[in-house]
Amino acid sequence: MSEEPDAGNRLTTEEAVRAMLVSLPRLVSRAKRAPVPEQLRSLRLAPRHLSLLSCLLFDGPTSVKDLAARLEVAPTTVSLMVSDLQRQGVVERHSDPGDRRRSIVSLSEDPGTRAAVDAWLASGARAWRKVFDDLSPQDRATIVRAIQSYEEAVEEAP
Repeated sequence: MSEEPDAGNRLTTEEAVRAMLVSLPRLVSRAKRAPVPEQLRSLRLAPRHLSLLSCLLFDGPTSVKDLAARLEVAPTTVSLMVSDLQRQGVVERHSDPGDRRRSIVSLSEDPGTRAAVDAWLASGARAWRKVFDDLSPQDRATIVRAIQSYEEAVEEAP
């Protein structure tokens, strides 16, 4: 009989903890091995860039302040990342026509760059869609909340 709990069954807290402690490191390891498209390899992009680019790809152009809120980091951190990505031609920063003091950040209009960013994010997005498509909206929300709560709990741990 397998030691792995069946995800369809009810799990005790200890069974769930054991399953997550086994699964999460493998998940992170696989995510880190996702090949960076050739066009982006020389740019030395880090996982933090992946998060920022995900926001721009899925949500479209947005302000540095809004990106910082979504990424839960300081606006100065996002501004530095955006400056770095802008120098490398991955993102563009323009003044907001409605408020010239505000910058709007978007993915580069270069089709090759956009395709490379999309390719880098596509495998992870496909995997999450495969998982989430078969779940109810409530179950999806539970999973997202659980992962976010875990992240917060790890952050608080001594």
